[in-house]
Amino acid sequence: MSRRISPVIPGFGLTLGYTLVYLSLLVLIPLGAMFVHAAQLSWDQIWNIVSAPRVVAALKLSFSTALCAAVLNGVIGTLLAWVLVRYTFPGRRLIDAMIDLPFALPTAVAGIALTALYAPAGLVGQFATALGFKIAYTPLGITLALTFVTLPFVVRTIQPVLADIPREVEEAAACLGAKPFQIFRHVLVPALLPAWLTGFALAFARGVGEYGSVIFIAGNMPMKTEILPLLIMVKLDQYDYHGATTIGVLMLVVSFILLLLINLLQRRIERP
Repeated sequence: MSRRISPVIPGFGLTLGYTLVYLSLLVLIPLGAMFVHAAQLSWDQIWNIVSAPRVVAALKLSFSTALCAAVLNGVIGTLLAWVLVRYTFPGRRLIDAMIDLPFALPTAVAGIALTALYAPAGLVGQFATALGFKIAYTPLGITLALTFVTLPFVVRTIQPVLADIPREVEEAAACLGAKPFQIFRHVLVPALLPAWLTGFALAFARGVGEYGSVIFIAGNMPMKTEILPLLIMVKLDQYDYHGATTIGVLMLVVSFILLLLINLLQRRIERP
């Protein structure tokens, strides 16, 4: 007597319905409402809002600093993941736990701590001032804050992938005469690159929308160190809901396009 095997997992209809309802309530409906609210404006009004010099300057600052922080964490996070996976040393578990500290620490607390440390009169900032440059209240300070907040995304994405790579593969390559750089280039990079791109995309997306850790160290000077999330808050404080919604839609569209391109690149790399 033949047994019929269903290709559908048990409870698929129920779980799929729950997933769609949950996703709609938390993501799709709020984002759709934002688009509907922005659609009440004419194209000329939308263009006047998004092309304003203050908005353009904040857009460039937010995305450029988030990109720099994501690239910087791509390098630092890879090195940290490598050390935590491949070496055993005293204090390793403590360092591994500290990686997740930006997740647990309120972002406002991180911003206050970084500002106190890197301000012109701070412990580190006073030395930078003596050398003729500033860290706090500059794009450099914003990048530093975003680097602190987004570091765990890269480390925690690369760490399990690196742990799954057998050391025997590297040893076999070394036995065949491959040099350390060749082993890194031809053995490790192909395996780590998809995870690295995922961590990079997560860090970049978090950096673009970061608010709490940035407002204290940024200085919030219009046209200089004012980020887009802060500009949205300014619009809301002025009861300019259409302007705030339009800027939010602009951030959403630009972020979605960039993340889509990164995901397409990741799929192309993973394709055999």
